[in-house]
Amino acid sequence: MNSFTAEKVTRFIIFSLVAGLVGYLIWRFSGLLVYVVVSLVLSYILNPLVSRMQANGMNRTLAALLVIFSLLLLLIWASTTIIPNIGNQILRLAQQFNIETITFITRTVEEYTMQVIPYLPEGYLTSNVNSFFDRFFDVDNIQAVVTNLLGLFTNLFWAVLILPFMTFFFLKDGSKLRRQILTLVPNKYFETIISIITKIETRLGTHFRAVALQSTLVGVFAWLFLSIAGLNNSVAVGAAIGISNTIPYFGPVIGYLLSIIISIIETGDFSLVINCLLAVMLVQIMDNIVFQPAIFSRAADIHPLYVLFIILIGAELAGLIGMLIAIPTATILRVIITEISWSIKNYHVFKSDRT
Repeated sequence: MNSFTAEKVTRFIIFSLVAGLVGYLIWRFSGLLVYVVVSLVLSYILNPLVSRMQANGMNRTLAALLVIFSLLLLLIWASTTIIPNIGNQILRLAQQFNIETITFITRTVEEYTMQVIPYLPEGYLTSNVNSFFDRFFDVDNIQAVVTNLLGLFTNLFWAVLILPFMTFFFLKDGSKLRRQILTLVPNKYFETIISIITKIETRLGTHFRAVALQSTLVGVFAWLFLSIAGLNNSVAVGAAIGISNTIPYFGPVIGYLLSIIISIIETGDFSLVINCLLAVMLVQIMDNIVFQPAIFSRAADIHPLYVLFIILIGAELAGLIGMLIAIPTATILRVIITEISWSIKNYHVFKSDRT
């Protein structure tokens, strides 16, 4: 029979203090933690390229430098060509997107649908949409929020300086850093911890690379097809559709809604709605038939029903950010639980020794 001893109480107190200190440091330096997480994600995405170059005989440090330098050149090109265009379009849309615009769009849609379905009650859409935005969004502040976001993007100087350096060292010394961390793990837990870390890195690397490639392709083709459809702000809308497509199930819906809203804002009528819907539909068909089967053939590892519940839980806990990080978080938790359960059954490493 296990009993409380001075040693166990001391361990519990020390563990609680350490956990509290770690929690405080995470909260206190959350901004720096974001840089670390983003750098880790970038290193997961770029690591196969660096490893391939190393396997072909190139020094790993040189390979990491070349990859980071190429990424910086790509970022510089985008910041002088694509990003300013997106920023200008977002700013123009932000100036137009207010409560009056939302009311105009809902009334226009309502009048059109009542012509098709005359028995609908008058004001059915306007009242519901207004109450929806009043509940979940402060529509009057959307313009200010978007303007602040633009200001954030224009003040990413420190991020541009810090992220390449951190990503470079993760690429160059990632395995060395892992070995240094593993030296702190007791031998009793070593096999389990190294298995958890390896599988998490493999799963997350596959997931992030697949999502990045899929979102890029969806965003580019949405930009192209919306331009052909006649949408003036196709660059910004295409970028938004690409980003929102990282959210399973709900991302495509956001794409359709954005194309409808922006087309009505631009024209003041429904003249572009059908063209934009067809453009987004064509992109989604390509995504479902070509992109997803080719890209996610090895990345998909969770049942679609579970994915839906995970996304809903993420949205409930942390809104849009929660939806974006729901799948990676669930992947990490699943690996940890699976490996610990297997270790308990086979190694008995987490069971206390009997005296």
